[in-house]
Amino acid sequence: MSSINTNASAMTALQTLSATNKALNTTQGRISTGFRVAEASDNAAYWSIATTMRSDNKALSTVQDALGLGASKVDTAYTGMNKAIDTLNEIKVKLVAANGASGADKEKINTEIQALQSQLKAYADGATFSGANMLSTSSGAGTAADIKIVSAFTRDASGTAKISTIDVKVENIKLFEVGANKGILDKTRDATGAAGAGSAVSAIALTAATTDAVVGEHLQRVEAALKEMTTAATDLGAAKSRIDLQKTFTSSLMDSIDRGIGQLVDADMNKESTRLQALQVQQQLGIQALSIANGNSQSILSLFRG
Repeated sequence: MSSINTNASAMTALQTLSATNKALNTTQGRISTGFRVAEASDNAAYWSIATTMRSDNKALSTVQDALGLGASKVDTAYTGMNKAIDTLNEIKVKLVAANGASGADKEKINTEIQALQSQLKAYADGATFSGANMLSTSSGAGTAADIKIVSAFTRDASGTAKISTIDVKVENIKLFEVGANKGILDKTRDATGAAGAGSAVSAIALTAATTDAVVGEHLQRVEAALKEMTTAATDLGAAKSRIDLQKTFTSSLMDSIDRGIGQLVDADMNKESTRLQALQVQQQLGIQALSIANGNSQSILSLFRG
């Protein structure tokens, strides 16, 4: 039936063309943004997951920076500790040379020891990075605060975020502690080198009257300090290695999260470009079909011509 009031063909063609235009707009949007899920309305679940993962990746970027800063702090302390060990070994050599030496020679050796002790303090005081110094502290209470380095940002199955840290126990590393004298080099040691009444490595002094027995006691103190410093250097080296491993892992994790986000929201440009060409053809055909459908109404006029 032909009707001038209702053009069913035109209505069908218009609906088809509208659907094609909508799909075309969607495809063009994906091509221009590179995302198939750019807004929550595109896919609420995927958008929510991707948004959370992007936020976590920003947090991981901050963790990466914190690890870099922490690595610099530990590396500074590690360098200072190694130089201090070398210097204390020099003091050990001087004490060995002092054994059996004349009084005059002991005084000369003492001058060298005093210079080396000053160098030890300089190394400890200079091992500062970004306001943190693990070798020379001034807690005054005898217990130095740990250095905490942010190492990870995680989220459990319930969505609860958690921050992990790599802790460096400064109490086991400090060489000097102003006000408490409980560092490896400034705490008093007995004749066997154990902590107790006696003298500190940093206070060792020789005079012309110093006996070989006293020199031997000083040597025991130096040996004990060297052992503790070697352990401290090992702890710092282990922390440095752990930080480096965590930095590598964090970088890989960030890349993995980026890939995961891409799997959820990125558009397949090959597929979208092919779809764009197909939709453009459909759009042209739809316009042509609508034109034909509208032309059918004009043909009814020919029925009334004489």
